[in-house]
Amino acid sequence: MYFRSVLSTLIHNLRFFEGLSDDDLRESAYELLLASIFFSGVEANSVEDRRKEKTSKFLSGLKSKRDKMQSQSQSVGRKSELMDIVRVQMQASCRIISEAMDSCTRRNLMQLAARKMSGQIDLTHIALGLLNGTFKSDFLNERSYMQWKSRQANILEELLCSATGTTNEHLTIRSYVDKIRDEKEWDTMMSASERVAVVASIRQVAVKLSSLPAQFGIQGETFYWTAIYHVNIRLYQKLLFGLFDVLDEDQLIEEADEMLLLIKLTWSTLGITETMHDALYGWVLFQQFVRTGGSVLLENAVLHLQKVISTEEDDRKEQYMNSLVCTKQCNGSHLKLHLLRSIFVSISMWCDYKLQDYHSHFSQKPYNFRMIISLVSAVGVLASGDLKLMKLNASDAKASRKLKSYVKKSTEAAFRKVASKVDFESKIERIHPLAQLAKELKLIAETEFNVFHPVLRCWCPESVTISVVLMHQFYGERLKPFLKGVSSVSGDARSVLPAAYMLDQYLTKLYTSALEANKLPNSFNQDFKHYQIGEISKPFILDWVISQHSHILEWTGRAFDIEDWEPLSYHQRHAASIVEVFRIIEETVDQLFGFNLPMDITHLQALLSVIFHSLDAYLMKMLNQLVEKNHLYPSTPPITRYTETVIPMIKRSLVVGTLLDANVARKLNELTIPKLCIRLNTLQYIQKQVAILEDGIRKSWGLIRPSLDQRQTKEEVLEERSLLTSSEAVDALFATTCHIIRDTTTDAIRKFCDFTGARVVFWDLRDQFLFHLYRGDVGSSRLDSFLPHVDTVLDNICGLIDDTLRDLVVLSICRASLEGYVWVLLDGGPSRAFSDSDITMMEDDLNVLKEFFVAEGEGLPRSLVEQEAKFAQQILGLFSLKTETVIRMLMNASEHISMRVDSHKHGHMGLEDAHTLVRVLCHKKDREASKFLKQQYELPMSSEYDDTSSRDSNFGSPLIPDLLKRSTSFHWPKNGQSSFKSIRKKLQAATSEIRDVAR
Repeated sequence: MYFRSVLSTLIHNLRFFEGLSDDDLRESAYELLLASIFFSGVEANSVEDRRKEKTSKFLSGLKSKRDKMQSQSQSVGRKSELMDIVRVQMQASCRIISEAMDSCTRRNLMQLAARKMSGQIDLTHIALGLLNGTFKSDFLNERSYMQWKSRQANILEELLCSATGTTNEHLTIRSYVDKIRDEKEWDTMMSASERVAVVASIRQVAVKLSSLPAQFGIQGETFYWTAIYHVNIRLYQKLLFGLFDVLDEDQLIEEADEMLLLIKLTWSTLGITETMHDALYGWVLFQQFVRTGGSVLLENAVLHLQKVISTEEDDRKEQYMNSLVCTKQCNGSHLKLHLLRSIFVSISMWCDYKLQDYHSHFSQKPYNFRMIISLVSAVGVLASGDLKLMKLNASDAKASRKLKSYVKKSTEAAFRKVASKVDFESKIERIHPLAQLAKELKLIAETEFNVFHPVLRCWCPESVTISVVLMHQFYGERLKPFLKGVSSVSGDARSVLPAAYMLDQYLTKLYTSALEANKLPNSFNQDFKHYQIGEISKPFILDWVISQHSHILEWTGRAFDIEDWEPLSYHQRHAASIVEVFRIIEETVDQLFGFNLPMDITHLQALLSVIFHSLDAYLMKMLNQLVEKNHLYPSTPPITRYTETVIPMIKRSLVVGTLLDANVARKLNELTIPKLCIRLNTLQYIQKQVAILEDGIRKSWGLIRPSLDQRQTKEEVLEERSLLTSSEAVDALFATTCHIIRDTTTDAIRKFCDFTGARVVFWDLRDQFLFHLYRGDVGSSRLDSFLPHVDTVLDNICGLIDDTLRDLVVLSICRASLEGYVWVLLDGGPSRAFSDSDITMMEDDLNVLKEFFVAEGEGLPRSLVEQEAKFAQQILGLFSLKTETVIRMLMNASEHISMRVDSHKHGHMGLEDAHTLVRVLCHKKDREASKFLKQQYELPMSSEYDDTSSRDSNFGSPLIPDLLKRSTSFHWPKNGQSSFKSIRKKLQAATSEIRDVAR
């Protein structure tokens, strides 16, 4: 509606005395175009005429003559095709120009052109010529004839009455025209001669007018240029409107350029100059754009109007165009404007209206907004109520204020629009209206910054800052009452506070970005008063985090208590309970950062504390399920000396220990190898997930911190740094939580690996290894019978354990196997004694054991296995030494090593330790060693004992620990002999007690 009112005031005095409709003007414009083409010397036949000519052309003339005229025929044929296209384009849907009528019109105009060989054609001669040569019989029906005749009468009256200056001439013309209109008088009562006389009388007036002098002396100028310019301009616009595709109105037809060349033939008749053409064509393109929204039309309109501005006309043409005056209403008064300015003002008025709400009109079509600003920069921006136009100039304060007013009004209009519908949309989205409003305003701000500001910044660099400040104020006014009622971060506050905070952040970001990009003075503190989101929400968030502590601990304990240590799936070989624990933790983390509210380091500290205590509790529960490795080791056999006897005798049984504690036994039953593997996988899963969790928290925290920093003043930043909110403080928090958890987990993995190796060798395979290897005779009980059992265990473990833990577990089994091997050599009991010839086989067995774990380069690194086997290798080296050498080493060791008899302290014996050397002598199949042990320690003979019961013994002997409680260590004096006597007495006392108990 607004656009129509603008168009109606464009050219006020382009109103007609009689009722000339748009259809009348369109048909008259088409007749003018045909006449202009014919008067230019081009012959163009109608469709019907061309059909008749096809046969005659085919039969007439020689081939050479046809070739000679081919180019001329093609040119004429193309113009005829274009004229047919014009006829289709120009005709209204209700007034179709039939082919028969078109043929009649062309024939009459061609005859008129043939008779008038000199001078210019004008509209009155065209109308009079058609009245003379067209008859009622040329029409299909009487109605068409009456419409045509009435139009010709109306156009004559409009042309001649507008051009004549006296009342008498007006009356004369009107009387003649009335006769033409009257059906009975013109077609029935008047004779042909009388009709010719009327037409001749009208022609005399027309000739008189056409002979009047022109006003400006422009080449080709006629009296009609200025006398009937209002008709001329309207007709020319109708011709230009014919360039638009009737089926796709936002597009020009393909033949537009060719048609324009034909339309320009009417310039001399209508008084059109190059500048007027560009102005009117730009105006027509603009009107079509307004109707259809076609961006190409707008772009072309801008190009033509810019040509108007850049073209310099000579003084006479400029005076001529300034004489084409139009009247426009403004504030109740009439203002006279020349044609070009009237067009510019009309366009600027429309743009002014649209730019006052550009968010609504151009958000979906940003290219149109850019072109509209280009259009305004060409025609000028409307300054005030007197229809003055200002050129857009960044240095022009008035123009800058005008653009600022557009930004303010459009922002206000956009806010009113979203505010009016936010209640309805919030019900659909099921969120609070304030949250929905913040969401909508953020979208508006994004569009302002990304779409409109890049266009406006050349003339109004403050556009973004103006818009975001207004939106911030508008929303703040609605938010303030809500904030007063907030008491927690639940309910409506859960949606409103984050939305308000994100809007505050985003608007702040846009504001500061615009200031920096345009190098504008910083007035941040005056323009922005941040919403008090942080002050309200921080205490509530901290309370929420603290409240999650007990909940997560309870959930962790519950998940652990029901854990059966079975793999979650084939691909997820960890426990289900740890997945549940991390799920709860991650949900808590997501909820905390999902608040999208300001936080400080106190909140991070509380969150990490919750995570630490939850995982630490889980790890402690796992470690509490573990038992000490010493419960896995067999009972300590008695210390004996090797003897050979063939005399049958009653043998003593070994010491029978006490039962394991019921709690220890229960735990051992639960710590099977498959369940140990699941526990190890679970610990490794904790390692991985803690790293992922830490990385996620750091990223989420990093997203919060920059947003806070952007909003802070320098004083606030310094204050926060003093409160340990720097990155160093954050790193320290993670070091005291996540890093400690990782260290604890690593230690737990080590303990479970060590236990797994000890469990395999000292518990599960003790019968195949500890109680079988070298028992009775080395040659009959070699190591090769044990390795298949280890291989089977390793296969099972590798199928269960995580790949990253495989080498650690295999290493623990390797280490336990070597420890078990040393146990056989030193604590093997009375049934084991080794001769010098046995050592070679034993060394071969040790090499086989090492190669087994190296596995031809696919197992453990050889260097690592060699390092682990070093002590066993050295023990075998002691057995290779002569007995005198070992005895001498034992005497030397008494000066440096504290003597402790407990063989269960694995890993504490050294190569030259008294324990080691005594046990080497005990297991040497050597008379000198046996004699030494008998003389110095009075050790019993190995043949006196039957140690078969030890193979099924799951007990531990309290006797050796009791002896060691009374004598935990021996401090030898410097005199080696006296110290040796001292240790001998201690050993004798120990063996004496053992014999007494055995009896």
